[in-house]
Amino acid sequence: MESPANLFGIPHLVSWIVLTPLIGMVIVGLLPVRAGVRHGEAIRWVTLSIALLVSGLAVGLWVSFDHAAGGPQFVDRADGILPFGAQYAVGVDGISLPLVLLTAFLIPLCIMGSWRSIATNVKAFMMLILLAEGAVVGVFTAMDAYLFFIFWEITVIPTYCMIAFWGGPNRTQAAIKFLLFNFMGSLLLPAGILGLHHAGGTFDMLALKQVQYAPEAQSWIFLALFLGFAIKVPMLPVHGWIADAHGEAPTAGSVILSGLLLKMGAYGLIRFCLSILPEASASFAPFIMWLSVLAILYGGAMALAQPDFKRLIAYSSIAHMGVVTLGIFGLNTQSVQGAILQMVNHGVTTGALFLAAGMLYDRTHDRTINNYGGLYRVMPRFAVVLSLFTVASFGLPGTGNFIGEFLVLVGTVSHSYLMVLLVLVGIVLGVAYMLGMIQRLVLGSVSPQSAALHDLNRREVACVIPLAVAVFGIGLYPAFMLDLMQVSVTTLAQHFAQVQPLRILTLFIAP
Repeated sequence: MESPANLFGIPHLVSWIVLTPLIGMVIVGLLPVRAGVRHGEAIRWVTLSIALLVSGLAVGLWVSFDHAAGGPQFVDRADGILPFGAQYAVGVDGISLPLVLLTAFLIPLCIMGSWRSIATNVKAFMMLILLAEGAVVGVFTAMDAYLFFIFWEITVIPTYCMIAFWGGPNRTQAAIKFLLFNFMGSLLLPAGILGLHHAGGTFDMLALKQVQYAPEAQSWIFLALFLGFAIKVPMLPVHGWIADAHGEAPTAGSVILSGLLLKMGAYGLIRFCLSILPEASASFAPFIMWLSVLAILYGGAMALAQPDFKRLIAYSSIAHMGVVTLGIFGLNTQSVQGAILQMVNHGVTTGALFLAAGMLYDRTHDRTINNYGGLYRVMPRFAVVLSLFTVASFGLPGTGNFIGEFLVLVGTVSHSYLMVLLVLVGIVLGVAYMLGMIQRLVLGSVSPQSAALHDLNRREVACVIPLAVAVFGIGLYPAFMLDLMQVSVTTLAQHFAQVQPLRILTLFIAP
């Protein structure tokens, strides 16, 4: 293995960030099973300690990262571990590091947010959270396509189990729908990866970037990979799983889904489609950008009509991820930077909204917005928290979402003013459905259901304070995130300045 240097002197730092949650999962699994509240508390504290250790390692990675280097850093490689000539290879660059930091940031908050809501099979649930963390970090750091797919598939296991065993009343249907859509992606992704391997003779993602692909092969490989990643984003029209999955998932499951798993799809689009298949990406980009604009408008319109606050947040994710895919296929520095920053922003704000929704649901087991009212009188701290993340969600200036959306719009101007205008309409829809939710939940007279509620406790406040700091930290000083990705994104965007798009129609219609 290569052992890169870092300021903390920890060898194989990226590997430790990947493996620590998996080792921690085994440790939690070996803890003795005993009845009683105190034993459940011990399991929770051990899990939280492991997640915080991962967060500390991620901070060390961030501090040690060289902003001026464009290629992967802290690379670890080992042969002979994986079959079919694949290689264990992990590392980070300016595109993957922000998402690794997001993962290490959200997982401890997921554990804290589930402290009281998960009362049965606590050990199994905490093991699943750690498995999800290790697999997601593996996806963001993998430099081998086969290893990437292994981690990608592992993420399905904890998410499915969280929905199926700890979800709401319709959890079985939601879990099966989630599994079926992901199974479709699991068929398409390996087809695309095997196509890359057939053309390039390797699974090494750096080597695959240097391969010259035949136009016909590149287009078909692109379509397989794009559809596989689009299901996870999710993009229209393969979004059918998201509302049910979010609506029925427990709080931690919703945060992991919205904050991390959706970002895996967008990251795959950058890492595979843009980086390895630039000509096909440039060819399909106009269609995908218009599809993204449609997703922004559709997600906003659907969210506006939702009576269920978790489903409302789920449909808002379709709109927000539409902004991300619009930025990715803008294929210029500003739009791609905005897309990556928006991935982080969406993970923070939507994760915070799902945590807040979970805190309310834990008290009433009711997700119907109109059954609440006047929460500012009985839960003033909750009202402040929900209002803060609501305005952050639709991009109020001073919050992180504003910076991400602004960069995407700046990058989109060079393609179409009409697209920018329609995205602005989608943002106005976002203002309408989020403020409508606040008006019905927080303002007005106190409903009978709201009257008996108690305000946030210290643990719940501790969950949301880091998220609030992140929202305003990115919004007021975005340079600390943008500087991480600047060189990597600029290098990627400069490559597209010389790319000649393929003539798509001639590839699929025989002469």
